[in-house]
Amino acid sequence: MKSVFTPVRPVLSALAMLAVAGAPAHADTLIDNVAGMRFERDGTVERFAALLIDDDGRVAGLYREGERLPREVDYRLDGEGRVLMPSFVDAHLHVAGLGLATLTLDLSDTNSLAEAQQRIAAYAADNPDRAWIIGRGWNQERWGLGRFPTAADLDAAVADRPVWLERVDGHAGWANTAAMRAAGVDADTPDPDGGRIERIAGGKAPAGVFVDGASALIDKARPSIRPEDRDRALQNAQDLLIARGITAVADMGTTMQDWHTYRRAGDLGRLRIRIMSYAHGVEDMEAIAGPGPSPWLYRDRLHMGGVKLYLDGALGSRGAWLSQPYADAPKQTGLPLLTGTQLRNLMSRAAMDDFQVAVHAIGDAANAEVLDAIAELDDTYTGERRWRIEHAQIVAPADIPRFAALGAVASMQPQHQTSDRLMAQARLGPDRLDGAYAWASMERAGVPVAFGSDAPVEAPDVFAGLAAAISRTDADGQPAGGWYPDETIMPAQALAAYTATAAWAGRAEGRFGTLDTGEWADFILLNENPLTVSPERLRAMTVVETWIAGQRVYTADRD
Repeated sequence: MKSVFTPVRPVLSALAMLAVAGAPAHADTLIDNVAGMRFERDGTVERFAALLIDDDGRVAGLYREGERLPREVDYRLDGEGRVLMPSFVDAHLHVAGLGLATLTLDLSDTNSLAEAQQRIAAYAADNPDRAWIIGRGWNQERWGLGRFPTAADLDAAVADRPVWLERVDGHAGWANTAAMRAAGVDADTPDPDGGRIERIAGGKAPAGVFVDGASALIDKARPSIRPEDRDRALQNAQDLLIARGITAVADMGTTMQDWHTYRRAGDLGRLRIRIMSYAHGVEDMEAIAGPGPSPWLYRDRLHMGGVKLYLDGALGSRGAWLSQPYADAPKQTGLPLLTGTQLRNLMSRAAMDDFQVAVHAIGDAANAEVLDAIAELDDTYTGERRWRIEHAQIVAPADIPRFAALGAVASMQPQHQTSDRLMAQARLGPDRLDGAYAWASMERAGVPVAFGSDAPVEAPDVFAGLAAAISRTDADGQPAGGWYPDETIMPAQALAAYTATAAWAGRAEGRFGTLDTGEWADFILLNENPLTVSPERLRAMTVVETWIAGQRVYTADRD
């Protein structure tokens, strides 16, 4: 096979080249004429004009404007003045969930119950052979419904077979009557630990929505997912992420089936992104990784180094654990999914074998409980543990300095603030929002802040996240001036949270995330500078090229 490259004598445009993935072997490559930048975890920006990639696909050197460039290289590419920066690291998403969402019914863009019912009925009609209709993305808050949807609402769309639809946040599910019948759920079914069955007013009959742990009552009856569907879902997820410039992710809640899917892809040379895997609980952690974190596999593309634990639910389903009752549901404070003893036992079990612990905590009571647990365990498990708190959405202001004092990572998702703003105001009231989505307060206190998307809850769109982080406004520019604008952060801080800090938070520093010498040459090319454009332009930005390990894997004008 003839090489797709031309040797160094002619200088090639990076956009004119064929995909590097088609090259038969690596070779030294110099990309010059770029507006290069890389970020330290504190938001410091280092600029450069050329990048040298060695024949293993790693960064061999960065060169500032005016510095002498190496002459003895195999290939030299002209970056045409484009921005070259580290590719994005999503610090919290769900790879399998993102991929499977592409294979099922998606309600995330519906704006009313009636629109959702029409979408569900049309999907069922288009898929007459599916025994169950499965999907996700409904949001009663976006619909302005003022209540949870019911089984009767769903029966009006499809009544002849089971329908099971996950809420947008993944913390509740919506079933029709046929699904509840198939699962054997009726008025005598009790609420499970850590879950709540919504009931028809005035009685015990299930209304159709199952919150947090109660979702398992329906999940156990649905058809299992075939391995070939999981493989296809992974391929789709990788395509979506790479096109958006995301080349590494923290997969929060990897199951045994997910791990086998990733291993199949790795064995066949089809695993392209880098997955920092956090097991779905201690049992999966032990079954998959055994007595300690797994090796980094497939040239640093897969590693199980931690475990994901759930302490509470989400605001949208009123499962987030609050220290005071919900303003719009005075009899509820949320759902703690573990007792304090259970939480500490699970954290201790993981930490004793050097697994990193990541705990889902959204409400202020949940965040305080995790911090208390970390404070107790820190005396036993010494060294830099990098305890992670996932979401950290509603935090008592007095608890923010405790994150820094305990070395806890705040793993946060900027898009949640723009999506949840009105709901958070309704759930908490105006007097309890000072520690809500408090990125700047975390940064000022010296807390390591890593950013992600929580996809498929939000789109894996880093540019939308960056725009939210620097403006506290949504895609319509609302609210004017930003929501609690003192919590905005500088663009360089936000970019660091999506690159260097996100990699560090997953114990991956030195492998990827900063384009430091010796790291994998994972980077993107952009036509505009994300440090200087407006929030509106940020949201409209797209990736021109994505490279992984010195190979180009995506070009916008071709893919």
